[in-house]
Amino acid sequence: MTSIRLAASTALMLLAPAAAAAQQQTTAPAVTTATNPERNARLNAELSPAEAAMKAHVMFLASDAMKGRDAGSPEYDIAAQYVASQFYAAGLRPGGDNGSYLQQVPLITVKAKDQGRFTWTPAGGAATPLVFCSDYVPGTNPAKAATSVSAGVVFAGYGIVEPTIKRDDYAGVDVRGKIVLLFAGAPKSFHPELRAHFGSAASKRQIAEAKGAAGVILIEGPASARAGGFKRLAEGYDRPRVTWTTKAGSGFDPSPRAPALGAVSQAFAARLFGARWAAIAKGAESDETRFKAVAIPGTMTAAINTEWTPLPSSNVVGVLPGSDPKLRNEYVVLSAHLDHVGVGTAVNGDAIYNGAEDNAVGIASLIEEAKKFKASGQAPKRSILFVAVTAEEKGLVGAEYFANNPTVPKGAMVANVNLDMPIITYKFEDVIAFGAERSTLGSIVKRAAANIGVGFGPDPMPDQGLFVRSDHYRFVQQGVPSVFLWPGQAGPGKAAVEDFFKNHYHKPSDEAWQPALDWSQGVRFIDVNYAIAREIADGAERPRWNKGDFFGTLYGGFGAK
Repeated sequence: MTSIRLAASTALMLLAPAAAAAQQQTTAPAVTTATNPERNARLNAELSPAEAAMKAHVMFLASDAMKGRDAGSPEYDIAAQYVASQFYAAGLRPGGDNGSYLQQVPLITVKAKDQGRFTWTPAGGAATPLVFCSDYVPGTNPAKAATSVSAGVVFAGYGIVEPTIKRDDYAGVDVRGKIVLLFAGAPKSFHPELRAHFGSAASKRQIAEAKGAAGVILIEGPASARAGGFKRLAEGYDRPRVTWTTKAGSGFDPSPRAPALGAVSQAFAARLFGARWAAIAKGAESDETRFKAVAIPGTMTAAINTEWTPLPSSNVVGVLPGSDPKLRNEYVVLSAHLDHVGVGTAVNGDAIYNGAEDNAVGIASLIEEAKKFKASGQAPKRSILFVAVTAEEKGLVGAEYFANNPTVPKGAMVANVNLDMPIITYKFEDVIAFGAERSTLGSIVKRAAANIGVGFGPDPMPDQGLFVRSDHYRFVQQGVPSVFLWPGQAGPGKAAVEDFFKNHYHKPSDEAWQPALDWSQGVRFIDVNYAIAREIADGAERPRWNKGDFFGTLYGGFGAK
């Protein structure tokens, strides 16, 4: 989950133990060295055929040989070939490019080429260069190598526009052709999912672009200033981030006419606003403050330079064709991310971040779910896309690419169910579907889970805004009703999840041989996923957004208006 790789022949060889596991009690093959008997004993413990089949996928994908499946690495490519072979074995048809299971994803890394140049010229005054690191940090523009904007400046608070709460931070000013200066983040009083949405730089730029702004500069907030956030931002100003290239050859940017020019410190903001800054800074401490948009006399010049490097990767796509003549052209998308974070800082001598639960377990669930459909002997009425996406850990990028460039007609995708980091270290009593309350998928999940004796739990972490933090959100942004599934936190669940986040999340210890992993619960989770997908695929009505839902309305989803 985002705060989000041996030879192909070796991957194909693992088909044999997986197939054997489906027929008889089995001992998983030893894939580690003989020098760690405790580790090998855990890996090779006898399991039921269904449990062993699931575990075998995780053993391969989360092995040290995969080096953490970092998107764009050779090891990730091997993992993708493995998943493709498993989709083939499960009876799925190729859903990628040119009759293959792979959809090529033209990832690129984007970074600031240099420190850029910022200059402030007050009305009637002399131009004053800003000082890198103490006054400003440059942004990046994936769409252009060199970006220079010289324009007037308008301060517009948090840059939020939302009619349902009668809020327009741009009210009373015309920002066409101007640089807008916005506070980072959003008020804490907002619903967590709306706070995460409006607090993102992407949302701020989208709104600014719609208002006609020429660029966006963020102001460091008070809490960030106290925590030294701007200093850390400056230290990592040239850290690469990842996006993808468009058919035109430029980096994808959803708001290219309002580029992210950079950020300025509170120290510079105090000089820029003068006597007004004290009241503005105080207002930023309160959730109740609604800033009045105001033009600042003068001209800001921001020049930034961006460089990018190709980082090709792939999504893996399999198709289970539907059987109903009328519904087979509608697609239910089942997704999980294949990548993890690669090799990093060593902990107790181990530098490989294996990503067993995050998200090899999710991928294993997807593969075994496909097998259940095939084994049922009954094709779903709607077609189903099984999609293992790349670069989730780098910002939901692979899912973003697929949602914008699907291998089926975009309007034919009627639902998405996403699996990301299902924690299977306890006997779960219920299932959570983040986003369930926003569409008819909620009632479908609840009903399907109940039919196999599993409860339906509420969002246990509402303050985290998880609805916008995993791959399903990229489908939401295309108007597709979507949920993100987890085992629930009733009973022992809460303590187990807290333990995972504290001791294993994005750490080298997230390994397939963790003693707490309970493969029987992994199989139960697959059963829940299958029941939900079957209900969606066979339903008489396509899923729809609840009328008036914020995200459904924002992104033009079916049923929202």
